[in-house]
Amino acid sequence: MKTILKVQNLTKKYGYLTAVKDLSFTIEKGNVYGILGPNGSGKSTTLGIVLNVVNKTSGDFSWFDGNTNTHQALKKVGAIIERPNFYPYMTAVQNLKLVCKIKEVDESKIEEKLELVGLLDRKNSKFKTYSLGMKQRLAIASALLNDPEILILDEPTNGLDPQGIHQIREIIKVIAAQGTTILLASHLLDEVEKVCSHVVILRKGEKLYSGRVDEMIVSYGFFELKAEDNEALLSFLKLNPNFSNVREENGLIIADLKAEMNASELNKELHNNGIILSHLVKRKESLEEQFLELTKNQSN
Repeated sequence: MKTILKVQNLTKKYGYLTAVKDLSFTIEKGNVYGILGPNGSGKSTTLGIVLNVVNKTSGDFSWFDGNTNTHQALKKVGAIIERPNFYPYMTAVQNLKLVCKIKEVDESKIEEKLELVGLLDRKNSKFKTYSLGMKQRLAIASALLNDPEILILDEPTNGLDPQGIHQIREIIKVIAAQGTTILLASHLLDEVEKVCSHVVILRKGEKLYSGRVDEMIVSYGFFELKAEDNEALLSFLKLNPNFSNVREENGLIIADLKAEMNASELNKELHNNGIILSHLVKRKESLEEQFLELTKNQSN
């Protein structure tokens, strides 16, 4: 797998404040990566460093093969890290022609990119007539004009209404399906879950997790149980090494699994021990619950 970006032991300090602390991760070609964390966790600072707009304090990063200098490498990168900044009285096409001049790329891609972001029918409308969502989509079209190998987006759906959020997410999926690697920063777990294949989770500038979204935490799930004799059920579960954190909530007994077990196995085992269940449901933790669990166990 081709490496697009390698970040090694990156640290950024602003006086006494450490915004990014000893951060390492690798971006491989063809995936959608999310840098996930609450506001102030160091996401934007990290993007700023690799895009050469923020100076690092220590550590290193390298683009592509590692032999390309950052200035040359950034010609193969598309990025939106600020609010879209276009001329209000110029049309979408006029604005993109200007971008082509600045980026020294051919104007022949303008209509194709406008179609990709769903703005071809509004290509001759002035930028000032666009909604916030349309402005953001035009910014994406602009970032794609040089057919970048990687597209970097900082909080791409910030401030948008639900329809605007949905449109941006669908566009990201289409761009990714065409083979462009994507790196997006977000504080929205839902966004990362819906759009990304891989995630780097940051908290106060430190990496808590890096890997595939679907492997974020190996969770075996938990059982919700109720029995005619809840006391006997509680005692049995607490002594069973397959369970942890056995507790009572709203009349139900909740038992987290430490190993794989299906409901019928448990029911049979309990029955053999004279415990008759009136309620048995197996559930999986949502990614949100797993994320909260992961961040909760870190020191403040």
